[in-house]
Amino acid sequence: MKFIEEFLGKERASTKLSEWAKKNCLSYRSAWRLFKEGKIPKSRRIPSGGIVIDDEPSSEQRPEYTVIYARINPSESREGLDAQAERLVQFCTAKGWVVKEVVKEQASGFSDKRPKLLKILTENKATRIVVERADRLSRFGFRYIQVLLSGSEIVVVNETETKNDILEDFVDLVMFFFAKLNNRRYPREFFRKFIHKLEEDTNKQRKWEESKC
Repeated sequence: MKFIEEFLGKERASTKLSEWAKKNCLSYRSAWRLFKEGKIPKSRRIPSGGIVIDDEPSSEQRPEYTVIYARINPSESREGLDAQAERLVQFCTAKGWVVKEVVKEQASGFSDKRPKLLKILTENKATRIVVERADRLSRFGFRYIQVLLSGSEIVVVNETETKNDILEDFVDLVMFFFAKLNNRRYPREFFRKFIHKLEEDTNKQRKWEESKC
């Protein structure tokens, strides 16, 4: 995802292997050998192919900074976004957390064009990000964001997932790729009816197969 790539570039302070070798009075060849042998802590290969060593985090503790992130799909009503944010505020209040920011965004969970979420990730102010469900932060790659934000806490208020949630994710997925392939959008209800019809046909097929046994 684009916002993860940008976040990686800004969030993780690191030193190139060549620079690390100079600081430790080593030749690049010796540093390379140590890397290959796994003897350089916190060393890693980045997507461009280079090798970096992550810098030690600052010992100075960041002040607590709780951010609420609420998101709905473009097809949903704005009232739903406000209601979601209000539920999250009430949750934080009950926990005794002081909310510093309430961020609301109306965008697809598959989209990497979410400037408000990207701003939260790159500013590195939030020590706690509160979302109603994991898919409000990202439909896919939630675990990646957790790892990248290891210095911050991600709080998911509702971790249960219903069958309807899964179907709605599937609707979003089909809508997303259909729009990409055909450069046009159809109403959400069109895809929802299509998927429900597919589910009905699958159930009929399963029952027919079971009756043949």
